[in-house]
Amino acid sequence: MREKIEIKWDERGLVPCIVQEEGTGQVLMLAYMNEQALQATLERREMVFWSRSRNELWHKGATSGNVQRLVRLLYDCDADALLAIVVPAGPACHTGNHTCFYREIELGD
Repeated sequence: MREKIEIKWDERGLVPCIVQEEGTGQVLMLAYMNEQALQATLERREMVFWSRSRNELWHKGATSGNVQRLVRLLYDCDADALLAIVVPAGPACHTGNHTCFYREIELGD
């Protein structure tokens, strides 16, 4: 039986979701979910997000084929952030990069 989770949604009804690759631990992307996206993700066992720019549900990889199969879904101590452990079928980033976090800010001396 699944534990009842009380996610703390923000004022827009969203919660951030960090997506991490199983095995490597590499952070692939950060996206947002609403209740409907969370439910769809749990049902499909593939990542579904809320697109803030398009204002609609977004099944990751629906058009590109780069779906992310859900392995585990965790939430933090405050219940205001999610961590999805996934097996990706291709690049996470729309640029074609494996991860969206491929650019680095130089810290200097």
